[in-house]
Amino acid sequence: MAFFSKLKERLFKSSSRLDEGLAAIVEEADAKETDQGAQLETAAPETIQPPQPAAAPRAGLLGRLLGRAEVSNVPRRTLDDAMLEQLEELLIGTDMGVDTALRVTANMAEARIGKRLSTQEIKQLLAQEISRIMAPVARPMPLYPNRPQVVLVVGVNGSGKTTTIGKLASQFKAAGKSVVIAAGDTFRAAAVEQLQIWGDRAGVPVLTAPEGSDPASLAFDAMTRAEAEGADLLMIDTAGRLQNRADLMEELAKIVRVIRKKDPTAPHNTLLVLDATTGQNALRQVEIFQKLADVTGLIMTKLDGTARGGVLVALADRFGLPIHAIGVGEQIDDLAPFDPDEFAAALVGLDLE
Repeated sequence: MAFFSKLKERLFKSSSRLDEGLAAIVEEADAKETDQGAQLETAAPETIQPPQPAAAPRAGLLGRLLGRAEVSNVPRRTLDDAMLEQLEELLIGTDMGVDTALRVTANMAEARIGKRLSTQEIKQLLAQEISRIMAPVARPMPLYPNRPQVVLVVGVNGSGKTTTIGKLASQFKAAGKSVVIAAGDTFRAAAVEQLQIWGDRAGVPVLTAPEGSDPASLAFDAMTRAEAEGADLLMIDTAGRLQNRADLMEELAKIVRVIRKKDPTAPHNTLLVLDATTGQNALRQVEIFQKLADVTGLIMTKLDGTARGGVLVALADRFGLPIHAIGVGEQIDDLAPFDPDEFAAALVGLDLE
């Protein structure tokens, strides 16, 4: 629950947007429906009602709860087509995408059209449908008996790829795994330096090469060292220059060819790191990297920096790739396994019971 509290706090931009939008949708309609009801009562002809028998008093806790519900002034709105359109627009505004937003609202509407719902009830239904979409893709990164298990990490520059590698290495080391990191983005000195800082912090060796060196050669050397040391995991950073996809494609293909000389089954995982603040661009990045590399799973970072966390729902709905972890900050414990129920609750601003 500690990470959920942090996630809920740092997804405040997304949840507050949904919360405010839902409240406005419900309260505005509730006022109109109330006014219409009052006008109908005023316009109705006066009738003489026969005397009604006195209601038997409700006893116990159930009676008190039912009585409290009857006098509740919580705003409610009838779920109709107009409301569904407003909900769709609200979800699209969080970068959930048109198709996913339509799917979520259509599922919400099943057997509920015509019912009067409060903001809290709508949030619960939203969280339920979002969690249902994301549950099939919430899977930890698989661990295999291969030693070393080769993990190729891809993503555009600035996505948080280097930091994510450092956090994963630190967490695996804390779990008792021996890890080697290869700083394969040899074109960015800052990326290499950042990995070295994380490696020192985690007590994990980081193999580097002079700036501009061949990343495939570095990967080969790292594979040799990881095998010699009996390492459990070898994590290989890669460049993310999408401006020239042909060069990047050849670079990734060469790294794969080289490491397969030592292990024909490698890489065992190809992780794509995505930046949540890029919104719908994340969908395009998945499409590109699926062509460049055989992506096996996703990690999304920087969910604390966006008001549009719904893009992760769109990714799950469209691609069905495993989502291994999400990040909400720079600290080691700000990267955690993806939990669909926690994410859905945090996104819409609910508390987990």
